[in-house]
Formats: sequence, structure tokens, C-alpha cells
Amino acid sequence: MILQTGTATKWILRAGLPALVAGGLVAVGASGFDPSSSSSSHADPASFGAPLQAIENVDYDGRFVLARIRFGSDLGWGGFPGRGRTPPWAHDFPRAERNLMRIVQEISYLEPGVDGGNVFDADDPELMRFPMAYLVEPGYWRPTEEEVEGLREYLLKGGFLIVDDFRGRDWINFERQMERVLPGLRFVEVDPAEPIFHTFFSVEELDFPHPYDARADPTYLVLYEDNDPQGRIMVMVNYDQDIGDYWEYSDLGRYPVGPTNEAFRLGLNYLI
Repeated sequence: MILQTGTATKWILRAGLPALVAGGLVAVGASGFDPSSSSSSHADPASFGAPLQAIENVDYDGRFVLARIRFGSDLGWGGFPGRGRTPPWAHDFPRAERNLMRIVQEISYLEPGVDGGNVFDADDPELMRFPMAYLVEPGYWRPTEEEVEGLREYLLKGGFLIVDDFRGRDWINFERQMERVLPGLRFVEVDPAEPIFHTFFSVEELDFPHPYDARADPTYLVLYEDNDPQGRIMVMVNYDQDIGDYWEYSDLGRYPVGPTNEAFRLGLNYLI
């Protein structure tokens, strides 16, 4: 598979990928992952609940790094009950990013940063250096006017936003805030025929379950630029789903290999 960029053509996939996929995406020997084991020696328990004030973004050096959107620092919360007092925007951080980038490193010629991801407020000018951003738990998202303007500018200039890890009535707040960011654009539910599901892997089904909520009915929605289904996807939404949780625990064997593979396949497709 190739990625066309203007007149330049870059080879993305490594040779031998079909065999790797047939054997299971998560079970990449060179990465040190063993999802069949519940006690991987490569697990880093200390990374769970790491102090968020210790986050140090990596300087931009041309490598692919996933940018996570931070929010809620002005709400006066100590954290989010039930998740080690981790604020909503930080769920699965940095293990989700770290494990996804290790997969990217193993099966592509992209050169990602593998130590985690960067964290930015939506109005931070540095966000413009990173083409793909990740926002989780948007039911708790109350962006300031400056953050609304910053995210709008990012998306209009070509940035791509993935929204993940929210369910049920969280949609009400998320839709309200996105109307502030991109007024007039309408969410469209997409199925496996949407080309984004065939950019790297061919994903024929989207029916793998939410990792821990059997009642959830995963739905995938997008915002197209100018509401044109033939145009660029600006925002990709995993609603009633949490692919980041699959990424986070892929090296610990918490979830079955099958749906974990599907979560990684979606991540790779979104990235490409």
C-alpha cells in the first residue's frame, strides 16, 4: 500500500505485513507484547496514575507523535472518582499512546515517538505542529472561548481529531461543544464502506464490543469538511466505544486479542 502526497509517493507498509496481520496485530514479537499473558514482563505498572504535573512534551523533530487535548484544568476538580483521581482528559494516558506507537513502529515505515504522547490545551500554538489529535471523555469537556477558537483553527488548517471514550448522555454535551467549534457541520454516522476504514487495513465489520460496557452499542460518526461526504474528514468519533482502553491494556492481556486487534486496526487507519 502507498500513501500519495502531491507528487511525492511514500511507501508506508513494511514487506511481510499480510503474514503479521494473519498472526494477530497485537502479538508482535519484536515489540515485546504478549497479550496472551496476564503478567507481561514488559508492563510498566508505575505508568498507571503517573503524576500528570510531570508530563514533559517532546520537542517537535519530524517524528509522528499523537497530541492529546487537555481540558478542565479550571474546573477545580481533584480528579475523576473511580479512576485513581485521573482527570477525564487523561484516561489511558500515556499507555494508550505508547502501545499504539509501538505497533506503528513495528508494521510501518513511519518513525513515531514511542514514549507516549504530547499533551496540549486546544489553544496552544504548538498543537499546529501535530496533524492528529485525540480527545477523550468529552461529556466533561467545557472548552473556553480561546480553546474553541484554537481547536477551530487547528481543524480548519488541516488537523484531524479523534474523539473516544464516551457513552450515553455524554453525547449531549459533546455535540453542543462541537457546534461551538464548527458551527453548521452535521455529524454523519458511517459504516465500513467509508474509505477511512480502508486506508491501511480493510475493516469490513465494526461490531466489536465496548471493552467493559456490554450495554454500549458502538457507533462511528464523522464531521466532513463543508458537510461534503466526498471531502476531508475533520473529526472521527468513536461513540459508545473506548478503543483507547484496548490500546492501554494490550500488553497486559486484560481484553481478548480479537477486539484488541480491531481497536489497533482502527487506530492505524485513522492515523494513515
